[in-house]
Amino acid sequence: MAQYEYVPHRLLRRRVRDIASGTEGVLMAVVNENVSDTGIERWAELAYIRGDSGREFTTAVANIEAATASSNP
Repeated sequence: MAQYEYVPHRLLRRRVRDIASGTEGVLMAVVNENVSDTGIERWAELAYIRGDSGREFTTAVANIEAATASSNP
């Protein structure tokens, strides 16, 4: 089985906010990824967000929301 697969998401290529960290950026991809480092598979949907610095970070898909004009600096 593959180690990951891309998942469609309504906020792809839109500005989002990671509610866990408060960081904003553009949602680049949502990936269903095997996050296990053991022989037992453990799958999680991760959001890949490109921050204003250009560096991407990940967070759980449940942690993202559309960024609002009032949340932008």
